[in-house]
Amino acid sequence: MARSCAICGKVSMGGFNPQSSGMNRVRAHRRYQPNLQPTTLYLDGVASKQLVCTRCRRTSLKAAKTAK
Repeated sequence: MARSCAICGKVSMGGFNPQSSGMNRVRAHRRYQPNLQPTTLYLDGVASKQLVCTRCRRTSLKAAKTAK
């Protein structure tokens, strides 16, 4: 299974390495990986550990603070 966010589904993205200065600027392929962190999610009162991107993790923690 590919590494993806359990909430938003964010996955890795293709791109190029930064170009070095000079006459022959060769673009090397690379992958940009999402910043996934293990987080405990509560679904229907059941706790489960999921990989969640930091944006979703931050939003869910923010929502939990305002709900109290």
